Amino acid sequence: MQDPLVQIRKLSLSLVGGAGEVNILREIDLTIAAGETLSIVGPSGAGKTTLLMALAGLERPSAGSVMVAGADLGRLDEDGLARFRRQHVGIVFQSFHLVPSMTALENVALPLEFSGIADATRRAREALEAVGLGERMGHFPGELSGGEQQRVALARAFVPRPALLLADEPTGNLDRDTGELVMELLFALQREQGTTLVLVTHDERLAERCGRQLAMADGRLL
Repeated sequence: MQDPLVQIRKLSLSLVGGAGEVNILREIDLTIAAGETLSIVGPSGAGKTTLLMALAGLERPSAGSVMVAGADLGRLDEDGLARFRRQHVGIVFQSFHLVPSMTALENVALPLEFSGIADATRRAREALEAVGLGERMGHFPGELSGGEQQRVALARAFVPRPALLLADEPTGNLDRDTGELVMELLFALQREQGTTLVLVTHDERLAERCGRQLAMADGRLL
């Protein structure tokens, strides 16, 4: 295994609600190498998405540690976590999460502009061309098909060249053929950039395309 990009030790996350304490993640240990592709499968409620959110610093663990790209996420405040995500993490969700009032080009340029990159528009154009949307840059999300919106989301996630890409059911809202096209693009971009990929999916065929497959149940890695 190459030098690890991700090191998780004894990660647990619990929430307290009306029914008492709910254990969502239970003492997870996981090491992920730089450039590795890893899939996580499991039933709904297993904790897969929560694990991704902990990797992105969007969920605070109750116990344990998360190290990503040399950063101990537990030691960072909210501003530090935001900077960490801008510098190191791309996320692709099932439901696209594009800004509806922005064009495809503006959506892709947004993370670069947040980071103060001067040539954000040029890089965003190149990213959209790479996913086959060179003719759709000026369109708003509502004018694009679901597959086109997810390709915009892919371009936005990859354009900062993140060390870690987290993909949470990226084909969940797409038909089979469109989903396969999106995943071909995702894996092609991953190979081109050498990005570490963690993919959550219910699709066993997609999971098997990754170099390593893990399963989760009841908050634990099996």
